[in-house]
Amino acid sequence: MSDNLYKIAEDRVEKKIKFYKNLQAYIIVNAFLAVINWFFTPEFWWVLFPMFFWGIGVLKDFLIAYVFVDKFTEDYRERKIQEE
Repeated sequence: MSDNLYKIAEDRVEKKIKFYKNLQAYIIVNAFLAVINWFFTPEFWWVLFPMFFWGIGVLKDFLIAYVFVDKFTEDYRERKIQEE
């Protein structure tokens, strides 16, 4: 039981670390792209496209790490099978 709880905690921490690393990269890279966009093509804000699509991935990582913490895990799957 203790090993199982440790594994669950370890998985949750890994998901949170993944989210924060992705968020950090998102902010740094998109800030750099925004500066390039501002100096070279200020008439067309193409930087909004990578911000939007990469932002979807950041949002997904956030939802997995903080909102749907216990959903879609092996334990969740087993509970649903037992309910059926």
